[in-house]
Amino acid sequence: MRPGRSSRPRTRQRPKHSDAVEGLVVAVDRGRYTCHLLDTGATVTAMRARELGRHGVVVGDHVQIVGDVSGRPDTLARIVRIAERDSVLMRTADDEEGSTEGRFERVVVANAEQLVIVNSLQDPPPRTGFIDRCLVAAYDAEIDPLLCLTKGDLASPDAVLDYYAELDLPYVLCRPDAPLDDLVEQLRGRVSVMIGHSGVGKSTLVNRLVPGTDRAVGSVSAVGKGRHTSTSAVALRLPGDLGWIIDTPGVRSFGLAHVSADSLLHGFPDLVEASTRCPPNCDHTGAGGDCGLDKLIAEGGADPRRLASFRRLLASKEGAATETSDDDGSA
Repeated sequence: MRPGRSSRPRTRQRPKHSDAVEGLVVAVDRGRYTCHLLDTGATVTAMRARELGRHGVVVGDHVQIVGDVSGRPDTLARIVRIAERDSVLMRTADDEEGSTEGRFERVVVANAEQLVIVNSLQDPPPRTGFIDRCLVAAYDAEIDPLLCLTKGDLASPDAVLDYYAELDLPYVLCRPDAPLDDLVEQLRGRVSVMIGHSGVGKSTLVNRLVPGTDRAVGSVSAVGKGRHTSTSAVALRLPGDLGWIIDTPGVRSFGLAHVSADSLLHGFPDLVEASTRCPPNCDHTGAGGDCGLDKLIAEGGADPRRLASFRRLLASKEGAATETSDDDGSA
């Protein structure tokens, strides 16, 4: 026997959840979200409410939570609202726009203010192709980039720094036998996401910055490739409430099919206005011979090295500077 139709009238009105508390998503694991409550500092586990539909929740999201927010073991709260994101750092699974993977965009973190690009100077060697791609993603997301060079005891940073001299890219140099004061100062008061290839020492940095974190640390293989150790992104508060760092899993590639040339150009404010002098559908590569950026340089309106930097990043985005798991442009 099927039950009779309910006489309860349907409504489109949703609960207002006036008692919801604010939290920060610090970890995601198979549909369960670990949240730091901003008022009490408690850590609660939550699930996503049905009314959110397919709206994804990622590390760094500011959310509103109802239910059991005591943080006691075996309790579960609900995320009922997600605040508008100030920034979204994304990467595409592959650079082939025509492929299924190339159309798949993945949100790395939300609301980050700074992208810390971790690259080692030796074992494995620095990969400028990967750095270029991370810079493209940072400019597209309007996040400040910071180059963090590790293993400074094994090699000199001069070659890498010279390669990026015209970009005026801020950097810090880290050594295992020296304090991390310069890096801490750059992280102070900000939400920073750390990204890098496996084996560059990213998790080692996190363990030094936040003692007791115990992020897994791996070794480097004989062919110079790091082994994956971190398996998921996690947000960690720096001691003394100096800021937040988000540690991400080591990546092999950073696809940029989702980034347009115009979005990249906005990372170079001294060149943007000249793009209004470009012909329709200009690709800004200069191949057509009529790009407004070339005219700006010819008139002395900008440093030629800035245009060279933009075009190098543009070429990297388009795949001209090949970035794969085996060869991504070592300095």
